[in-house]
Amino acid sequence: MGIQKKNIKIYIQKNTKDFYKVMISLFLSGFSTFSILYSIQPILPIFSKIFFLTPLQSSLSLSVSTFFMACGILLIGPISNFFGRKNVMSISLFLASFFTILCAFSRNWSDIIIMRALVGLSLSGITSVAIIYLSEEVDPKILPLCIGLYISGNTIGGLVGRLISNIIVRLFSWHWVFIIIGFFSLLSTFLFIFNLPNSKYFKVLKINYDFLIYSFCKPFKIKSCLVLFLVGFLFMGSFVALFNYIGYRLIMKPFLLNPIFVSLLSIIYLIGVYISLNMSLLFERYSRKNVLKFSLFTMIFGVLLTYSDIFFVIVLGLIFFTTGFFLTHSTVSSSISDMTKKYKLEISSLYFFFYYLGSSIFGSFGGFFWFHWGWSGVFFVLNFILILCLMLVTQLKEEW
Repeated sequence: MGIQKKNIKIYIQKNTKDFYKVMISLFLSGFSTFSILYSIQPILPIFSKIFFLTPLQSSLSLSVSTFFMACGILLIGPISNFFGRKNVMSISLFLASFFTILCAFSRNWSDIIIMRALVGLSLSGITSVAIIYLSEEVDPKILPLCIGLYISGNTIGGLVGRLISNIIVRLFSWHWVFIIIGFFSLLSTFLFIFNLPNSKYFKVLKINYDFLIYSFCKPFKIKSCLVLFLVGFLFMGSFVALFNYIGYRLIMKPFLLNPIFVSLLSIIYLIGVYISLNMSLLFERYSRKNVLKFSLFTMIFGVLLTYSDIFFVIVLGLIFFTTGFFLTHSTVSSSISDMTKKYKLEISSLYFFFYYLGSSIFGSFGGFFWFHWGWSGVFFVLNFILILCLMLVTQLKEEW
């Protein structure tokens, strides 16, 4: 009996002191990550004017971050097996804050691209490890709730980053956007390090390159993993493409909206917070496959509404689209965290690699369609991506 008790894992339970410490810490990490990442999105049109760039070229400042984040996830995820989850996340947050501040002192477009690449590489240490930390330390019964709370930090961070960025750049300059957000993230880093409990169930692994290559190849032989990788690639790409270019559309005729007013549309993201926190209730009533199909249909319907020239209808379309996106994101993220324990880190790393790769590719690729065909081109690409995504979901079993 004594031996059996020693093998029982005592996970972090809901409403305990450690639970609140974990949630506050990971909320701050998600908030900082996405405020850093997406604070640049509202000032893409300003970069176009200052540096004489096309929308496609300007969008590279965001796409290069997500691309290097995607690549870094494949490297830094496994590194956390050797150096520890908390250590990797702490260093990543610090470096991302540091490079964001340095970005403010860039003298030309090339410097901005380099700094943003280093920011993306640094942030990969958070995006690849946070959910793994949760899956190891918290009670599996509350894991969907914890992931939802973490995603809510991502959502609010993206929202606040966009709003603050647009206000600061109008009052001062784009340089101050990076200074203010960088120092705020630096403060969040110290709070993160102080509050996040050390891992109890993390085990240091020895480097075995053959096994590492094998373990990264294995998920591609699991159909549900492969489908979810492609789904993440597609729906995240559609989200970034839409919000990269909807701003250009709304500041042009027939709308001619003030850029600050356009940035206020980011408040729609708060819907994502509500969805992320309540998605576990949907799983109790419906299968994940049905939830995914419903959420993708919601995104498609939202895109259809954005083709209107009536501003109110466009806003309604963004609400539907955003609701569907965050429901999809919460559902797939939760599913990934429940995948086989033997390759948990590899599956998570690969999923987020494809997730942010989609953001990078479609975030810039959408600019080609915007340049040649305006919103009609972007509209076509978004619908094509989401319909393809829906077709992939139909290949999943009811529960996977």
